[in-house]
Amino acid sequence: MRFTPYNLDFIQHIRAGGTDANGQLPERAISDGQGKPCRCCLDTVPAGEEMLILAARPFPAPQPYAETGPIFFCAKDCTPFAGDGVPPILTASPDYLVKGYTADHRIRYGTGQITPADEVETYARTLFETTEIAYVDVRSARNNCFLTRIPRDG
Repeated sequence: MRFTPYNLDFIQHIRAGGTDANGQLPERAISDGQGKPCRCCLDTVPAGEEMLILAARPFPAPQPYAETGPIFFCAKDCTPFAGDGVPPILTASPDYLVKGYTADHRIRYGTGQITPADEVETYARTLFETTEIAYVDVRSARNNCFLTRIPRDG
């Protein structure tokens, strides 16, 4: 199972001064080190470090199922998560919203559920038993913010 960071081209675009999914420049703030998960390194933006706050749509184009929401990135370059196992940002909460999407980027109804943190991988594997599931997104159960994606090939 492979947990992926946000689209790296988009991250470079944002860090180079580009606009977000709403056509706005990201806000800049200093992290307090709590509850600020970077969608690149998939870890918490360290306390005292500058972070970017922006609107993101982790889908290739706007459409009714293409949710847009706030996310954070480390303002400085960080190493994109490429490790095995569950990334650090999925250890900060007791549960997460997990749901499956089809190849046309539509939510597969009936797949979305609040899942205990220690069961995210198990539930994702269950979703991939349905052949039409192309990827699984993990979101905040409290704020619905996108955290990471698990592709079928992962």
